[in-house]
Amino acid sequence: MLRSLSPLLALALVACAAPAIMPVHESAFTLFAPQFPDNTRLETRHAGNIASNPNCVGQNVSPALAWKNVPAGTKSLAIVMHDPEGRGGTGVYHWIAYGIDPALGGFAENEVTRPSPKFTGGKSTQDLAHYMGPCPVPNTGWHHYTFTAIATDYEPGALPAGLTWPELQARLAGGHGKVASSMVLRFGRP
Repeated sequence: MLRSLSPLLALALVACAAPAIMPVHESAFTLFAPQFPDNTRLETRHAGNIASNPNCVGQNVSPALAWKNVPAGTKSLAIVMHDPEGRGGTGVYHWIAYGIDPALGGFAENEVTRPSPKFTGGKSTQDLAHYMGPCPVPNTGWHHYTFTAIATDYEPGALPAGLTWPELQARLAGGHGKVASSMVLRFGRP
């Protein structure tokens, strides 16, 4: 009997050891990066490119993002990119966008590195209305860039440009935020 359970036990152990490759519920609202599995490393080119900041070593190329299974009744999406380890653990909001038409299905690589009529730009920690890639200090370990898509009942264009994360949270309170999906991409430098 023990021998007949060994393959099943091995399969169960592999499944538990590799949760990142296990499929998500097929009908769940899901944000994903087509070129990166969840919890993998961003390429250096996706890092920020602020010339005056020696920690910004990339080309500021935003990763492609896509979503599926948008809930019925969703009128727009919001997307937030947050680094909880940034600025010594106080966190950095790299991108805040909202008023996104769910029918777009996603953004191509490098599409959100500048203002666009496809989204209303909020106000990031860096005072930007578009994507700014990672700029972590060397030797601070992996930074976990959490991308969160939020389904809302706001029509595109209903919210004013320039909202910070706390301001957007306040606007989503009271049932305007319906459901969310997050994914994590990592970046760090030795």
